[in-house]
Amino acid sequence: MLIAVKRLWLGFLLIALASAILLFTDREQRRGSAAASAVLRVAILQHASTPVLDEGIDGTLEALAERGYKDGDRLKIDRFNAHGDMPTGIAIARQVTTGSYDLVITSSTPSMQAVANSNRDGKVRHVFTMVADPFVAGIGLDRANPLNHPPHLVGQGIFPPVERAFQVARQMLPTLTNIGTVWNPSESNSLAFVTRAREVAKQMKLTLLEANADNGAAVTEALRSLYVRGAQAIWVGGDNTVIGAIGSVIAACQRRRVPVFTILPGAPDRGTLFDLGPNFHLVGRLSGLLAADVLGGQDMAKIPIRDVEDLVPPFLSVNTTVLKNLREPWRVPDDVLARANVVVDDSGVHRREAPASSAQGARGK
Repeated sequence: MLIAVKRLWLGFLLIALASAILLFTDREQRRGSAAASAVLRVAILQHASTPVLDEGIDGTLEALAERGYKDGDRLKIDRFNAHGDMPTGIAIARQVTTGSYDLVITSSTPSMQAVANSNRDGKVRHVFTMVADPFVAGIGLDRANPLNHPPHLVGQGIFPPVERAFQVARQMLPTLTNIGTVWNPSESNSLAFVTRAREVAKQMKLTLLEANADNGAAVTEALRSLYVRGAQAIWVGGDNTVIGAIGSVIAACQRRRVPVFTILPGAPDRGTLFDLGPNFHLVGRLSGLLAADVLGGQDMAKIPIRDVEDLVPPFLSVNTTVLKNLREPWRVPDDVLARANVVVDDSGVHRREAPASSAQGARGK
């Protein structure tokens, strides 16, 4: 009888133990399932509404959705825009770095700086995109060691092809000697562009005429000073202040019969003579894939800050209708037309993929 009781209690004990193990295992599975199905909060901050930044964010959202992170499904995305105003951008940065978001994505150098400076304690993960040279932005990055960065911060940079743009301008006007540019000294990215442009101008025996504007309203007056000093063309770099006023820049130059060229492809029929720069939709896609990795749990400390120039072929658009109203004999050589991704003429806008060899030529290789 005693042996039977002992056997009965042993049976009860084994059953209880097995049940406990099953309950524990199921709890862990339910936790994992809940974590996988949880809706993540993501904030996106861009400095202004420009074609470049808009295209980049569209690419980012597209890549996130392809990786299973679609707004309204696994993600709840809140979009913020500083509309070109730094104090507004800083205020938004403080709002999104309190720890209420799972990830903050920034587009443009000013937005990256605002969020990085507000997030030094790492309350939120931060991925940046649409930045020319993040290593000069003063946010704790090390060009010599791309893995040396805050563990909550990662992103990608891409420096537009300043030298190749100046070379195309010289091809279109062999007598070109004076190029004017307006830029905002408070933008570190703009300083990087202008510094590179100074080097290129010196190498090509060009004179780079500079004028400063710290807000959109000052851009037109800055342009006037460049006309007076003999600017034969106006080059627009990656300056957010000037890009935000690009319509006014083009209109003012049209009245002076001076062409505008940029390193920021946008609407090809907006009135620039040509635009040679990265495909910003693709740049945004690469950042979206990176953001998906971060949301999926990849260790950010093991992801290097990198330049994605080798992954993004240049994009060239040419508007031949601009030639009709220019003061000097600008022309578009056949080889430039041959490697253009977009050509605008009297019959409309023509889009095509440039051959691989042409793309390499545009890269200067």
